[in-house]
Amino acid sequence: MAGRSGSQVMTMTVTSTPSADLAFTNLAYCSSSDLRQFSVPGSDLFLANVADTFILSLCGHGSIRDGNLALNAIQRRHARVSTGDMVSVSRFVPPENFELAMLTLELEFVKKGTKSEQVDAALLSTQLKRKYTNQVLTVGQKATFEYHGTNYILTVNRADVEGQNQSNGIERGMLSPDTYIVFEASNASGIKIVNQREAASSNIFKHKEFNLESLGIGGLGAEFADIFRRAFASRVFPPHVTSRLGIKHVKGMLLFGPPGTGKTLMARQIGKMLNGKDPKIVNGPEVLSKFVGETEKNVRDLFADAEQDQRTLGDASELHVIIFDEIDAICKSRGSTRDGTGVHDSIVNQLLTKIDGVEALNNVLLIGMTNRKDLLDEALLRPGRLEVQVEISLPDEAGRFQILQIHTNKMKENSFLGHDINLQELAARTKNYSGAELEGVVKSATSYALNRQLSMDDLTKPVEEENIKITMEDFLHAIHEVQPAFGASTDDLERCRLNGMVDSGDRHNHIYKRAMLLVEQVKVSTRSPLVTCLLEGPSGSGKTALAATVGIDSDFPYVKIVSAETMIGLQESTKCAHIVKVFEDAYKSPMSIIILDDIERLLEYVAIGPRFSNIISQTLMVLLKRLPPKGKKLLVFGTTSQLTFLDSVGICEAFSITYSVPTLRTEDAKKVLKQLNVFSEDDIDAAAEALDDMPIKKLYMLIEMAAQGEDGGSAEAIYAGREKIKITHFFDCLQDVVRF
Repeated sequence: MAGRSGSQVMTMTVTSTPSADLAFTNLAYCSSSDLRQFSVPGSDLFLANVADTFILSLCGHGSIRDGNLALNAIQRRHARVSTGDMVSVSRFVPPENFELAMLTLELEFVKKGTKSEQVDAALLSTQLKRKYTNQVLTVGQKATFEYHGTNYILTVNRADVEGQNQSNGIERGMLSPDTYIVFEASNASGIKIVNQREAASSNIFKHKEFNLESLGIGGLGAEFADIFRRAFASRVFPPHVTSRLGIKHVKGMLLFGPPGTGKTLMARQIGKMLNGKDPKIVNGPEVLSKFVGETEKNVRDLFADAEQDQRTLGDASELHVIIFDEIDAICKSRGSTRDGTGVHDSIVNQLLTKIDGVEALNNVLLIGMTNRKDLLDEALLRPGRLEVQVEISLPDEAGRFQILQIHTNKMKENSFLGHDINLQELAARTKNYSGAELEGVVKSATSYALNRQLSMDDLTKPVEEENIKITMEDFLHAIHEVQPAFGASTDDLERCRLNGMVDSGDRHNHIYKRAMLLVEQVKVSTRSPLVTCLLEGPSGSGKTALAATVGIDSDFPYVKIVSAETMIGLQESTKCAHIVKVFEDAYKSPMSIIILDDIERLLEYVAIGPRFSNIISQTLMVLLKRLPPKGKKLLVFGTTSQLTFLDSVGICEAFSITYSVPTLRTEDAKKVLKQLNVFSEDDIDAAAEALDDMPIKKLYMLIEMAAQGEDGGSAEAIYAGREKIKITHFFDCLQDVVRF
């Protein structure tokens, strides 16, 4: 806010203040004759605009000659002048409504050292108003002040004039008895401000506001809002507010979720944003020691600084942040380990004592991170301990867009990003990608662009930076190269239908349509988060291919197939753990499909006996009936060719619906043969008649055999349409395939 000049600008010579005690008044001094030129009409004030930098109150002094202006060292430094220099000075006439409503001052010692002082904000405010009232203070201005025998430097950080918008001008105003003064001090200054009861907020955060995107955090806005409300809302207010409310601060939070979703990143950025001590970052196993009692001592040492601050400073103590990465490595459920030493149990006991024991600390925030919350001791998760538990899950499409923006910002600023890049489309294509995997996609796309500028024949050839362009095609290649850990197993699904999907009759089409309706039901219904479907039929009738096709066509972000071929030679317990992990991973995705292929093989079924694994059977029955977590939806397909056996052990009842996938009738086989186009028109009917009641998988095998020809080498010509399968050779092959 600018005033107006009541006189022309004059030039004066800078001198130092006549005596040391006058340096603490924040006044400028001149001769009595010069003083009259700075008189404010209608008042007894004398104000001068010095070097267009700040406004100073003037006072006459007999020892100063005409044309000289005495400034103290702080004032000279701020005006960037030295004694003997010439400086421009003009009278300043304050505008109307110029009194400060609020003034924020930062304190620091004149002589910096290791000492620490407590400053009573109420007493300091009273003394300051008594000495500085009617002085004009400008943001950025510094002044020296003596309080209880200690010299301080005051820096104006904020100057608000009531009812005035100062965003477009210089923030300044006149101190009045009614001005509300807020004192601040950096943690490194050694100054502790107490009794500032009127303060609206504390200085727990380093910045007035923060942008998550600028911190490299994308897609976690809702989670961060939860963390702020639960863990920091009470700390923003001064200690006396929480004391009057009768509450204690949250002392611990747990960030859990799949790997690569940003748990460690968020914890570190939280530590950087806080205006307390530098956070202590501890990897779980680091605290372990081979010496007896040393591990517990390492845990106690983490809290030693906080305990010292709590004893000496009480509620004015700074916040101490301790970040435990991989906390599940040291805080396992007590009694779960069989090492004989009891070290892990002792660590949990020691942590519980420090966080929520008899001498519990109120100036500590413990942040734990894990992707195995189930391993942690339950006592750690109760209120008063790690009570704020936030799941950092896979980002949604809007979150993926933010993450891609963060990782491509510099490319865009430096014109390395191609004009055809569509981040919104990339976000839509990268379903179930974690933040780390999206970063991997960006790095992979960059490698394609950089590789185009290199010559393998001459790696010393200079690279032209302006030619580096990362295109949409680079990103599409990168998406194919970097596969998400919790994504659809597209390659595995495609292997289940090597011959693709052909129209094999109305009955098969009906089952496919009904299965796709189940997919739609899972997508839109709020009442059926879990749907299970069993596809039964003879071996080779296309059950697995049908389930895989539904999985691919569903466009679900997570589709996994569980088959016995991936668990050959494993123990029963290991197989159960593998199956459970697939279901647990599915619960981390908003919509998932799991295909349990050939269930009787998973159960190790043998007809002689009959024998099967009861452990795996019970595991499957529990998982097929367990509802996914809130907000998650799951569709399970099972395939079997031993329906009678599954019914006898009760697994059929665990599926909500069963469809029978039939073998091919004559008319169905004719449709398939017409699409394959390997027979002449005259032979199709005869071939189709012979294929009645044939499973489609066996049909494909038979066609493959017949296509080789009687002497071999005919397959390429037959599939290209230049030749046709001889019906006589086809019947010969049929005799080899059909069992009598």
